[in-house]
Amino acid sequence: MLVGGGHAHVQVIRRWMMRPLAGVRLTVVLDRPEAVYSGMVPGFVAGDYAARELEIDVVPLARRAGARVVLAAATGLDPKAKRIALEGRPALSYDVASLDVGSTVRGLDLPGVREHALATRPIRSFVDRLEARLAVAGGGDPLRVVVVGAGAAGVELSFTLEARLRSAGRSARVALIGDSRELLPGASRGLARAAEAEARRRGIAVRLEARVARVREGALELVGEREPLSCDLAVWATGAAPPALLAAVAAPRDGDGFVRVSETLQSVASEDLFAVGDCAALDAHAWLPKAGVYAVREGPLLDHNLRARLEGRTLQSYRPQRDFLALLNLGERRALGGKWGIAASGAAVWRLKDAIDRRFVARFQVLDRAGAPALAFPASEMGESMACGGCAAKVDPDALARALAGLPPAARDDAVWVGLDRPDDAAALRLPGGDVVLATVDGFRAFADDPWLVGRVAAVNALSDVYAKGGRARFALAWVSVPDTERRRPAETLAQVLAGVRAALDPLGVTLVGGHSTTGAELWVGLAVLGELPRDTAPLGLAGLRVGEQLILSKPLGTGVVLAADMAGRAAGAWALAAHASMLRANARAAGLARELGALACTDVSGFGLANHLGTLLRASGVGAALDAAALPALPGARALFAQGVRSSFHAQNLAAASAWLDAPAAERTPSGPLLFDPQTSGGLLFAVAPARAEKALARLRDAGEEAAAIGDVMPGPPRIELRG
Repeated sequence: MLVGGGHAHVQVIRRWMMRPLAGVRLTVVLDRPEAVYSGMVPGFVAGDYAARELEIDVVPLARRAGARVVLAAATGLDPKAKRIALEGRPALSYDVASLDVGSTVRGLDLPGVREHALATRPIRSFVDRLEARLAVAGGGDPLRVVVVGAGAAGVELSFTLEARLRSAGRSARVALIGDSRELLPGASRGLARAAEAEARRRGIAVRLEARVARVREGALELVGEREPLSCDLAVWATGAAPPALLAAVAAPRDGDGFVRVSETLQSVASEDLFAVGDCAALDAHAWLPKAGVYAVREGPLLDHNLRARLEGRTLQSYRPQRDFLALLNLGERRALGGKWGIAASGAAVWRLKDAIDRRFVARFQVLDRAGAPALAFPASEMGESMACGGCAAKVDPDALARALAGLPPAARDDAVWVGLDRPDDAAALRLPGGDVVLATVDGFRAFADDPWLVGRVAAVNALSDVYAKGGRARFALAWVSVPDTERRRPAETLAQVLAGVRAALDPLGVTLVGGHSTTGAELWVGLAVLGELPRDTAPLGLAGLRVGEQLILSKPLGTGVVLAADMAGRAAGAWALAAHASMLRANARAAGLARELGALACTDVSGFGLANHLGTLLRASGVGAALDAAALPALPGARALFAQGVRSSFHAQNLAAASAWLDAPAAERTPSGPLLFDPQTSGGLLFAVAPARAEKALARLRDAGEEAAAIGDVMPGPPRIELRG
C-alpha cells in the first residue's frame, strides 16, 4: 500500500506497470489525484511552465499499473495492527506499506502566518494560490515582495518572482530574509557566492540572521526590531516540517517529527513500513537535507526493497550522495548550477535543468493536455476490451422486454398498485390499512476496485428508484457477492462494502435491516429498498408528461464513458473524482422538488441512457420531445473522451435500442449526441414542469449542489425525440 503520490512512489507505480509482482495487490492512497513535481515550481513562478506541466496525474498512472486507487486522505497508521486510517471511511489493512507524503513548512504556527503569508507547502495549494495572487497584481506602486527562507526554495522563489513581475511590466521590490548565517546553508560556498552576486545584480535585498515574530496584513514583524518590514506579498519558504499525518503514525520519529528509517528505507521499528522523501529521516545520514533530488533517487531502491520484502529476499541499502548537481532557477530562462564547489550560470544551465525536469515528469504523464493518451507514455492494452461495471453492466433492453413479455400473466392481486403489468422504476403495494409501500431492487458489478466506494454508490443508486416515484426510502437489505479470489480478506472486503452502504443510507434516514452475502467471480453489490408514500398520494409515474412542459435533468451525464476510461487508465483523476461525486449525490432533494413543483412523471436515468429513459416516458405519456443538444450537461472529460472514440461497453446496445425514439446513428455523430446513449450509474432524475416553474426548479437544484439543466421541451405528436442544435 503506497500512501501518497510523491516522487519515489510514482516511480514504483510505473515500474509496477512494467513488471507487476504476481500474487500482490498494489493499492495507492491519495488525498488528491495530482502530484506536483517540486523541481518545476520555481519555473512555474517564473512563467516558464503552465500549472498543468508540473502535474503528475497519479490516478491514470496507477490504473495502468492495475492498482487499486483510494481517493481519501490518510489520517493515521498503526504498524502493529497494519491498518491505515482514512478520513470519512473505514481503515484499510496492509501487508507492506510505504509513506511518501512530502512535508509542510516550518513556522506555520507563528502568529499571522497562515492568515497572511503564502506557504510553499502543500505545493499544489501554493501553485493555485500564487497564480491567483499574481493575476490580481496590477500596476501602481512597486509591489513589495518578501520571501522568508534562505534555503534553495527561498532563493529560487525570490529570483523567479522578481523575473516574472519584471517581465509582466510590474514594478517590484523583492527582499529575501532568513534566520541562517549564510545564504543557501549546506551548499558549497561557490554556489552561495554566485547566488549572492546574482541577488546584488538584480536588486534583491538579502537579510540574514533575521527571524520573523509575526506576520500581519501588509507587514512582517522581526524579532528584536522595532520597525516592521512592509510587504504586499509574503512568501513562506522556510525549512521542511512534518505533515499532520506523521503525528498519527505510531512509529518512531526524529526530533523534528519525521519518520525514522534505516538505510533500507524501512521504519526502525517495523520491517513492513517504509518511508521515503521529505517525510522520512535516515538514521545513518542525519545530514541529509529535504531535497527532491533524494526522493527521486530513492524511487528505484524503494521499488527493489518493496519487492524484496514481499518475496523474502535481501534488501539493499541507500547511500545518498553528499555532492550532487544543484540546479537553481533564476528566472529569465537562466539557471545557476553547482557541483564540486564549482558554480556556473546562464541560459545553457537553464536548458539542462529544463530538459532534466521535463524528462522526469513526462515519464509519468499518462495523458496529454487534452486528456488523450500521451504519445511519450508506453502504450497499454489494459481495459480496452473489459466489460464495464456499474449500471453499464445490464441486460440488453430488447432482451429484457422479450423476457418480460414471455411471462404468463400474474394472478390478480388487489394489493399490487404498480407491478409488472405496467413496469415502472419501483413497485407500489397497497397495504390493508391504506398505506402504500414502494419496493425495488437494484445492483451491479463493481465499476472500480474500491469496495467502500462501490457499496456507497450502489446504495445511492438503488434509493433513486424510490425517490423517482416521489416516495420516502425507509429500509434496505443488501446482497453482496465477494470475489472468491479474496480468500485472505473476505471479511474486510465485505466490511468495506457495508460501511459504504451505511455511509449512503444513514444520512438519509434509511435503515439497513439485513441482507445476504456470497462469493463469486467478481464484486457485486445490490440492495432491495422499501419506501413509503404519503397517505392519499399517487406515485410519480412514467405517464404524465404534458405538452409545453420543460424537461429537467438533475445531474450531468457521462458516468459511463468516464468510468470506462478510468478502468483503462485513460481518465484524468479529476474526471474520475467528479464522476464519483456526482454518483454519490442522492436524488432525494430533486424528487421532493419535482413533486413540489407539480411534476406528474419522473424517472431516474440509469444504465439504459437518457434517450431510452426519456423514450419510456414519452411512450407512456403519448407525447414527443425536442432536446437541446447544447444544453445537455456533461461531466468533466466526458465530451473529450467521446471525441477520442471512448465508449462504455454498453453504449452500442443503448444506441441500437434508442433507434425506436430517434435517428440514433445520426445523433451519435454529433458532438453531444453520445451523451444520449451513455449508460449512467447513479444518474439524476428526469422530470418535466411548467415553463413558469422551470427556472425555480433549476435554481433550487443548483442551490442544493446539483448541476441541473433544462434540456428540452415536451411536444405534441408520437413518442419521438427531436435533437436540436
